[in-house]
Parts: sequence; C-alpha cells; structure tokens
Amino acid sequence: QVQLVESGGGLVQPGGSLRLSCAASGFSFSSYAMSWYRQAPGKERELAAAITSDGSTYYADSVKGRFTISRDNAKNMVYLQMNSLKPEDTAVYYCYASKGYWGQGTQVTVSS
Repeated sequence: QVQLVESGGGLVQPGGSLRLSCAASGFSFSSYAMSWYRQAPGKERELAAAITSDGSTYYADSVKGRFTISRDNAKNMVYLQMNSLKPEDTAVYYCYASKGYWGQGTQVTVSS
C-alpha cells in the first residue's frame, strides 16, 4: 500500500523558514521522481519543486532561490526547505510521487 505522509507545515511570519518532510512507503522510492505541489485558496494546484531519481531538481520561478528540494533514498524521505517565506506562499503543500500518488497535504500559512 502506497503512502505519502507530509509533515512540517504551520504558521510562520514573513521572512521565516519552514522545512516540510514527506515519508514515503509502499513503492520503490529511489526509482521515482518526487515533487512538491501547492494549492492556495481559490487557485489551481501548481508545481513548486521536483527532484528526479538521480537528484536533478526543478523549481517554479516563484520559489527559485528560496526553496530547496532534497531527498534521502536510504530513509525514503523527500524534503522542502522553504526560506524567505512570503504571504503568497500560503497554501496546502502536497507531496507527489511520479508513480501517480499524492499525500494528504500540510498547511503552510505565512502571516504576521
């Protein structure tokens, strides 16, 4: 049974940092690209960052230079380090495996 469980969301002030984690199980994690998507209220879900099985990364222009995606294949984990957070980063953040599976999401709220 495939499971993706996100953690690490919360409320943070503008300019602050958060680190999201996604624990994966039930599939051959190291063989698949992993991504972080986000969905703000009233908006469509969008890709924030992705990492291939060999560690190549992609970032949306809106997060480039502020967010860093990484993975630990030994632990079946993927991370999203988010720095210099802005109110417009407020969204539910979802972990996605290129196998076609989604996590349940974790809320990130950036507000003073």
